[in-house]
Amino acid sequence: MPNIKSAIKRVTTSNKAHDANISQTNDMRTAVKNAKAAIENNADNKSELVQVAVKKIDKAAKSNLIHSNKADRLKSQIMKSK
Repeated sequence: MPNIKSAIKRVTTSNKAHDANISQTNDMRTAVKNAKAAIENNADNKSELVQVAVKKIDKAAKSNLIHSNKADRLKSQIMKSK
């Protein structure tokens, strides 16, 4: 553990940011899985789930959680199977 006050603050903010990033990434992955499952099962709300997944993918790419090429690839896969 750091002894300097500013270093202690930096560790806590870094941990908070890390937790937030992990949470956002998990939400994105879950949305993609739900959209793919809805498309596979031809569910009634598949268009809504696809929109949610695309929104979360764009948000993750905007905050640099995933690369923009990966975001484009994921969106393309979802839209192609739709």
